[in-house]
Amino acid sequence: MDKSAIKEVVLDQHANHREDAYIERDNYEEIASHFDNPFVVILSGMRRVGKSTVFEAVRKRFRVHYWINFDDERLLGFGVDDFAKLYDVFLELYGAGWVFFFDEIQVVHGWERFVRRLHNEWKKVFITGSNADLLSIELGTHLTGRYVQIEMYPFSFREYLRFKNITVDANDVFLKEKRAVIKNHFDAYLETGGMPEYIKTGERGYLKTLYDSIIYKDIIVRYGLVKTEKILKGLLQWLYSNTAKEYSYNNLKNILWLSNAITVKEYVQFFENSYLLFSINRFDYSLRKQLLYPKKAYSIDIGFSSSVSLEFSKNLGQKLENLVFLELKRRGKEIFYHRGKKECDFVVYEWGIVTEVYQVSYALSKAETREREIGGILEAMGAYGLKNGTILTYDDTEEYVEVDGGRIRIVPVWRWCVEGGGGGGLWFEAWKGGGGRGKML
Repeated sequence: MDKSAIKEVVLDQHANHREDAYIERDNYEEIASHFDNPFVVILSGMRRVGKSTVFEAVRKRFRVHYWINFDDERLLGFGVDDFAKLYDVFLELYGAGWVFFFDEIQVVHGWERFVRRLHNEWKKVFITGSNADLLSIELGTHLTGRYVQIEMYPFSFREYLRFKNITVDANDVFLKEKRAVIKNHFDAYLETGGMPEYIKTGERGYLKTLYDSIIYKDIIVRYGLVKTEKILKGLLQWLYSNTAKEYSYNNLKNILWLSNAITVKEYVQFFENSYLLFSINRFDYSLRKQLLYPKKAYSIDIGFSSSVSLEFSKNLGQKLENLVFLELKRRGKEIFYHRGKKECDFVVYEWGIVTEVYQVSYALSKAETREREIGGILEAMGAYGLKNGTILTYDDTEEYVEVDGGRIRIVPVWRWCVEGGGGGGLWFEAWKGGGGRGKML
């Protein structure tokens, strides 16, 4: 590209940048804390979840002017050789600097070579990206040991409350009026999900437009799949409609009338690369067995998948389980599911062992449902040597159940989300029964 054209884009982006009202994200301080260390900081996640807005807050805090968004049609011809021209433009416009912010850098082939050079020259680099596969290939090849990667998700319930100017502390769950406010907002959150722009505008068409844009720009165009658009959308709609249910590539191949399961596997991987959904494995200490077992899929956002799948929008239990999954992802957990004679929804694997187990049920009011959910989590606790487990419901009264040498906390999802942190939350005391390999909180 011509240097003057690059300069024009930089000036235009800086002059016309829309400054949205900033809602502090749960991981903002974590991101900002990396400013003074030597690592390249990678902020990855689906489009429009707020990556650039977080970086804007960091840029303002540290007064950084070296930034550009590569997701701009005027930069379609930008190549790796043009980075030197961009650096010159920054110097001319803003003087000497040592911190760089690059939005959606993965669209520039060979970007990692320039970033590595900056890193070798003791420059600080922050990057956003919305394709996990393109980022991981370049990072693994050229930046091994030189970067920190942080994933961004749609608003958590805590962030949603922050956006609504609702402040919550630990004691609020015991106050009747404040608890009612929190629960009302949780009902709204369970309906809308956490996409920032949708929460601001309430324009439901926005979610469908964003969905179509990601499918077309990040998958169909990127992977040359113009002729398979209908199949891709049908597959994603099926996965959204069947969130939290087991699936296999062979099963999906038959449903879609495709010739082989490898094609289905590739399509699912494309969805995961673009952060449209996540798949989890059935837990087994054998990686080979994990790969052979059926998987489960979860959506990136409740409101997002509801706009695509009517079936998902009607199933409150499905929404609740997807919400819990996303919250565990935000907390940085490695998640599996358990299936033996019975089933447990989520198994958390850390430090080479299973540390936490969670069961999600909309309500435990029916005796058979209560028996099934407690039986499933007890089986998982026994399988992994845990003394504590958590059952999350829509609004059952909090209680502790001691059975078969274990202790199960039953707690509403909204309260668990507000508590934040890991395990059983702020009030899940370490059980004095001891023993087991589980993490005692």
